[in-house]
Amino acid sequence: MDKPKKVVLAYSGGLDTSIIIPWLKENFNCEVIAVTVDIGQGEELNGLEEKAIKSGAQKVYIIDAKKEFVEEYIFPTLKAGAIYEGKYLLGTSFARPLIAKKLVEIAKLEGADAIAHGATGKGNDQVRFELSIKALSPNTKIIAPWRMWNIKSREEAVDYAKERGITVPVTKDRPYSMDKNLWHLSHEGADLEDPANEPQDDLYMMITPPEKAPDKPTYIELYFEKGIPKKLNGIEYDSVKLIEELNKIGGENGVGIVDLVENRLIGMKSRGVYETPGGTILYIAHKELEYLTLDKYTMQFKNMVADKYAQLVYDGLWFTTLKKALDAFIDVTQETVTGTVKLKLYKGNCTPAGVTSPYSLYNQNFVTFGRDEVYNQKDAEGFINLFGLFIKIKALMEEENSKKGLG
Repeated sequence: MDKPKKVVLAYSGGLDTSIIIPWLKENFNCEVIAVTVDIGQGEELNGLEEKAIKSGAQKVYIIDAKKEFVEEYIFPTLKAGAIYEGKYLLGTSFARPLIAKKLVEIAKLEGADAIAHGATGKGNDQVRFELSIKALSPNTKIIAPWRMWNIKSREEAVDYAKERGITVPVTKDRPYSMDKNLWHLSHEGADLEDPANEPQDDLYMMITPPEKAPDKPTYIELYFEKGIPKKLNGIEYDSVKLIEELNKIGGENGVGIVDLVENRLIGMKSRGVYETPGGTILYIAHKELEYLTLDKYTMQFKNMVADKYAQLVYDGLWFTTLKKALDAFIDVTQETVTGTVKLKLYKGNCTPAGVTSPYSLYNQNFVTFGRDEVYNQKDAEGFINLFGLFIKIKALMEEENSKKGLG
C-alpha cells in the first residue's frame, strides 16, 4: 500500500481507536481525521474531541446520526423481524454500515486517501466496515491496524497507550470489549470468554438484574403504524425518544438480557452478553401484532425472509441488491401491521397482554365455541377427505402390496 497522506479514522475513544491515531502517524507520517458517529453512545462522547486531538488527530468530526440510525437501520430490521441465531437483535451489526457511510462522506469531503478502523482480525466488524466502504466508495484504501501491527492483545494495547500518555477506558483487571449505542450495549472478553462463567451482576449497565427488579409488574401499550412504533402509552414520541423511554422502562424491569455463544462470520464461535431492553420489547410487540394481521402463508414466508435478512445484516451485506429486494417485500407485508399491543413487564419477562388492530384477521364470529350462523362444520368433512387424499392413496397401495407379499 502506498503511504496515505490523509486518513479518516472511525474513532470511538475506546482502547483500539485511541492508540490507532499515534500508530498511524508513527507508521505513515500522515494526517489523521477522527470521525465519531453519534448513534446513542451517550456519556461516552464527553470530551471525545479533546481526547482525539491530544492523541494526535488534526481534525475531529462528531456527527449526530441517531435519528437516521433509528429510522433507516433499526426500524427496517425490526419490520423484518430479523434475529440472528434466535437471540441477537443485531445492535452492533446494523450500526457498522451507517458508520461506514459517514466515514465515506467525510473522506470525500476531506479528500482523504484512506479510511481506517479499529476492528480486529478475528471479528465480524472488519467485514461489515470494509464491505460497506467497498459498496459506497470502491476505490478507497482501507487500513486495518489490528491486521498489521505487532500488538497481540488488549493488555499490550493498554501498555502501548500508557507509553504514549493516552488515557483509555479499560484496565488490565477488567478489559471488557463493549459496544454501546441507542439500541444496545454489548460485552465481550475477560471472564466472559469462558462460556461456563455466569455474567456478574455488576456487568450490566442498562438493565437491572431480573431478581432485583420491582416485585410488581409494569404494563405498557405500544401503537404501531405499518410496522413502525409510534406511540407509547398513548403518547406519540419522536423515534429516538421512543427507544430511550423503552430502554428506561425495560431496563428497570430486567428485560432484554441475552447471553449468546454465536457463530461469527469468519468461522469461530464467540460469547457475548447483550443488553437490549427497548429492542426486546419492540420485537415482542411487533411480532404479536403480526400474529393478528398477517395471513398464514405471508407469515410463514416472512419468517424465512427474517432469517435471511438477519444473516445479511450480521454478515455486513447491508448495501446489497438482495437486502434492498427483501426490504421491498417486507414493506408490503407491513401495510396492515397497524394497531396497539399491551405488554406486561416483570422481572426480566415481557409478556403480551392484549392486542387490537383495525386489520385484524381474527374473526370471533367464525372461531367461537358458541353457536354461530357463519360456519357450517359439515364442510370440514369434504375438506379433510381431499386434504388427506394422498395419505389414503399411499396407505391403500401399501395395504394391497402387503397382501401380495411385496415390501
